[in-house]
Amino acid sequence: MVPLSYLLRFIEEDAPFGDVTSEAVIPEDLNARAIIIAKQKGVIAGVEEAKALFEHFGGVKVEVKKRDGELVEKGGDVILALEGNARAILLVERTALNVMGRMSGIATEVRKLVEKVKSVNPKIRVAGGTRKTLLKPIDKRALLIGGGGETHRFSLSDAILIKDNHLALVPLEEAIRRAKEFSVYKVIEVEVESLEDALKAARAGADVVMLDNMKPDEIAEVIDALRREGLRERVKIEVSGGITPENITEYAKLDVDVISLGYLTHSVKNFDVSLEIIGRL
Repeated sequence: MVPLSYLLRFIEEDAPFGDVTSEAVIPEDLNARAIIIAKQKGVIAGVEEAKALFEHFGGVKVEVKKRDGELVEKGGDVILALEGNARAILLVERTALNVMGRMSGIATEVRKLVEKVKSVNPKIRVAGGTRKTLLKPIDKRALLIGGGGETHRFSLSDAILIKDNHLALVPLEEAIRRAKEFSVYKVIEVEVESLEDALKAARAGADVVMLDNMKPDEIAEVIDALRREGLRERVKIEVSGGITPENITEYAKLDVDVISLGYLTHSVKNFDVSLEIIGRL
């Protein structure tokens, strides 16, 4: 689960000086029943995070009806049933729905793409973008809940990923040599945009070669060249850039190891969930 301390920052932002509407209108000792329902079909995520938030404020009793990773239907499947202080429920409502909506949107899209890719090539992994989000704990966990999704690196500290701006300052072979001298434990990945640089990276000992913004026929050419030189089995091949749900199967037909898509964390549509007050207790 995403740490509660991280989630509480959203509450602090949403109600820095309390929920003045509820404090003005709702009696302090009023208890209520409520439910959170799904308003579309997909993979639900963020259930544990929402549960932790509700339980933190006023000891709201939470009954989990649908667990993270389960499928829900459009017709109003109940995800959580809540009983407790009405003010606490209303304070947490929007933050809980925002977290669940974002995480479920990512998890749902991941599930769709993984199923699409696996139907073509079972060995390929689908990954989110490396760091294209400001909500990493939430988004990375949602990728995992979706099923079969890879989170890629979580931060700059996790792995060595040599990108174009690094290579604008240090030649490719030298960059890989320096990376190998720096650590024997960190995976070394190199982002390239040409056949020539892909071969250079593989020859220099990169663990992963990311073929960025290359068309399927260009990627096939790179893989053939790596095979001819006996280098294909020495490296993992990741493809990224310009890949969409519409064209992903074209990339899945290739002999690659990972397909990564930044849009899984920066452009996925929010999943529709809603909280409804059922009545007083």
